[in-house]
This record gives sequence, C-alpha cells and structure tokens, in this order.
Amino acid sequence: MADIKYYDVILKPVITEKSMAAMGEKKYTFLVHTDATKSQVKEAVEKMFAGTKVKSVNTMNCEGKNKRRGMVVGKTAKTKKAIVQLTADSKDIEIFEGL
Repeated sequence: MADIKYYDVILKPVITEKSMAAMGEKKYTFLVHTDATKSQVKEAVEKMFAGTKVKSVNTMNCEGKNKRRGMVVGKTAKTKKAIVQLTADSKDIEIFEGL
C-alpha cells in the first residue's frame, strides 16, 4: 500500500449535471488517488474542509478507455471517483458554492 498523505488523496472535484443535483442531498463527488481507501478519503475531506463531518464514502474504479491513433491501440489512465455523503449538521464545502 502506498504512503499517501491526506493532501494527495483528493485530486479535483467532478463537475457534472448529476453531481450538481446530488449536492442538494449533501453528496459531493471527487476524483481521488487510485490507491486511496475510503478511510483515507474521509480523513482528507474532514481535514481539508473545516467543519465537515463525513457520514459515508462510496468509491468506484473507472478503467481506462481504449484509444486508437491509426493502427496503434492504447489505453487512457485509470481513475477513481469518490462520492462523499456529509452529515445533516455538517457545513457545506465552499468550493461548490458559486456553481
């Protein structure tokens, strides 16, 4: 297992129509490090965003897509997404406020 610090776990937020609709239920979607565990994601969110309390974390591994350039076939990089559910008394995450 890799030694991942909490500031290396969350790579960037996922901004899609579906993830924006889930924010009403205090669910936030992030792209995370591929070796990060659910407990590491929970720790990272609680440390990086003050006043947040995580209720649950769901993760999904996304395989790379096949891409072709002429006869050469390759794959894009694997990714991992995490959907973080906050508790009812938790503060909202500020980076999503103006969206």
